[in-house]
Amino acid sequence: MQHLRLFALVLFTFLSSSVRAQRAPSPYHTRFGVDAPVTVGLLGVNALGLSLAKNKDGLTDAEALALDRRDVNRFDRFAAGNSSATAKRISDYPFYASFAAAPLLMVADGDVRRKFGQIGGLYIQTMATTGALFTMATGLVERSRPLAYNPGLDLSDRTSRNSTNSFFAGHTAATASATFFAAKVFHDFHPDSPARPFVWAGAAAVPAAVGYLRLKAGKHFLSDNLLGYVVGAGAGILVPQLHKSSGGRMSVVPIQGLNSNGHAYGGLLLTRHL
Repeated sequence: MQHLRLFALVLFTFLSSSVRAQRAPSPYHTRFGVDAPVTVGLLGVNALGLSLAKNKDGLTDAEALALDRRDVNRFDRFAAGNSSATAKRISDYPFYASFAAAPLLMVADGDVRRKFGQIGGLYIQTMATTGALFTMATGLVERSRPLAYNPGLDLSDRTSRNSTNSFFAGHTAATASATFFAAKVFHDFHPDSPARPFVWAGAAAVPAAVGYLRLKAGKHFLSDNLLGYVVGAGAGILVPQLHKSSGGRMSVVPIQGLNSNGHAYGGLLLTRHL
């Protein structure tokens, strides 16, 4: 409970300071009354997903012994049985290091640093979005990890509580979310910087490396990693983009009128505010 109160205080500081700093130039527009409830709601979904995942039973010995790699779809079959403790250990290094990408940018870049509270709030919202999608998918979907198909492993390794948490790749998703968020913020703050292609290349390469290592470790199939990459990169780009002050904010508006036959029509239009 103490950790939750501390996190809530940090969240409040980030988001409220972003409101106070709105007068300073920024490519983004945030509102505490909107963003704080959204972020808190996403964190609540994270908690629910983690609870569902925690209560999963994993595989029984009989279920693990009955697994057959031929039952895996052809796209993913090559990974069934993969297992590498070394790849698993190495994958943690870029995974945890990626979380520092945005904070380091906020400290090292003077323009971003002046909007530390706002960018910090958006970063939390971005990671909470990815986390909500990942934890709910993990909690609700049972898919055996590739290593569970390896008959050379001890049954205790193949039947652990998280042995059915292959869908989808959380390490890959979280890493992509963090690196793509940092690249997107740099891109928006420095639209004319010649360094932008290199920043985007680094943002893309780090989660790809994590996904490869998780594949070799037998933690996830290729499709799990691809989906995790897309989810993480999507959140890292879209959350800042939807807060853009110019050309980034979108809304849904009703439309109605008469067609060429004189019949009335109606609908909804997704529009971008310029």
